[in-house]
Amino acid sequence: MKLSLVVMLLSLSPVHSQDGTGASTRADVIKHISIYESPSEYCAWPSIARTMGGDLVVLFTKTEEHLGPNGAILLSRSTDNGKTWIRPVVVLDSPIDDRESGITTLRDGRIVGHFWSTFHTRESYESLAPNSYGRDLLDRWIAMVGQPGYLDAKKTSGASTAISSDGGRTWSIPTRGHDSVHGGIELANGNLLLASYRESRDSITIHTADSASGPWRQLATIVSPHPESLGLGEPHMVQLRSGRVIMMMRATAHPYNDRDPRCVLWESYSDDNGKTWVVPFATSLWGFPPHLALLADGRALCTYGYRRVPYGERACLSDDGVTWSLQNEVILRDDAPNGDLGYPASIELEQGVILTVYYQSNVPVGTIQKMDPPDPHRAKPGILGTIWRVPLVR
Repeated sequence: MKLSLVVMLLSLSPVHSQDGTGASTRADVIKHISIYESPSEYCAWPSIARTMGGDLVVLFTKTEEHLGPNGAILLSRSTDNGKTWIRPVVVLDSPIDDRESGITTLRDGRIVGHFWSTFHTRESYESLAPNSYGRDLLDRWIAMVGQPGYLDAKKTSGASTAISSDGGRTWSIPTRGHDSVHGGIELANGNLLLASYRESRDSITIHTADSASGPWRQLATIVSPHPESLGLGEPHMVQLRSGRVIMMMRATAHPYNDRDPRCVLWESYSDDNGKTWVVPFATSLWGFPPHLALLADGRALCTYGYRRVPYGERACLSDDGVTWSLQNEVILRDDAPNGDLGYPASIELEQGVILTVYYQSNVPVGTIQKMDPPDPHRAKPGILGTIWRVPLVR
């Protein structure tokens, strides 16, 4: 049997999860890539967009550890459709923790960055669960957040927005905005739509604007069907060819437990450009958080991190954006050393060929990485990617 045929058969073979969720198919992976890694830096939470000039840009966070007090937002660029990546440049680096960077792309070529900056305190670090981090590290962070410069920057915490008219090379001065993990969408009618989750613990707030410069207006609120025990957050939206807007959301159990069986992806949709939404409903997809993309063939693509054994990144396709079946789930990779991974975002490089970016430690299969507290000498997560082909329309 020829090697190419062996590879094809392996890529299509079913893989059984160890959690009883059934079998999924391995994706037809072209290659895995590294966008940015550094031994001393914890890099995570990417978003991706294509500029009017054809470049790919990825925004992500660089910090010391997951809850480090002083993260920065960086941008990496590819001018050759994802083959190579230019060393990243800083987009936002305030004295506090800049840790989220969603992107909304506009048809006029501009891109809108949605940033979130967290102000950490001694109390927030002292209240972390035991073994979250080593005592020496926590003491150093507590000293940092007590410095006058850090305290003075509290006023910049929260959501902000900046606009780039040159493909992410320069940005406007950030102004107050609304949080958005992967960014919003420009609707077919030209209005912008944004879903925020940090404005309420148990609901998603939908905002709209006539232009990138605002003003933003609250349009709707989507409430968890079980607000006392299940929160919805980290949403992402896409508009289908029919005009329907679909939104997928991460579910989090109260008290916090991301292994609760209800922590599948939840969905809602709107048929009136975001004014009204159906009651959120659970899908069969386990993972978080979601990213949605509309493919050239009209199908909806959802990618998400998989923080169960085997740890990694997954994707699923839907013909109508509402019906999601595990029979259409594919495994992009299942070689991560632990659950500190995910937040994938996808873009179609050419018809049927996808680049999915995410954060994950780039280590050999079988590597064991100590967590709780995390080993400071481990290979910290980097911004990685997978180029793969979607299954053909059946």
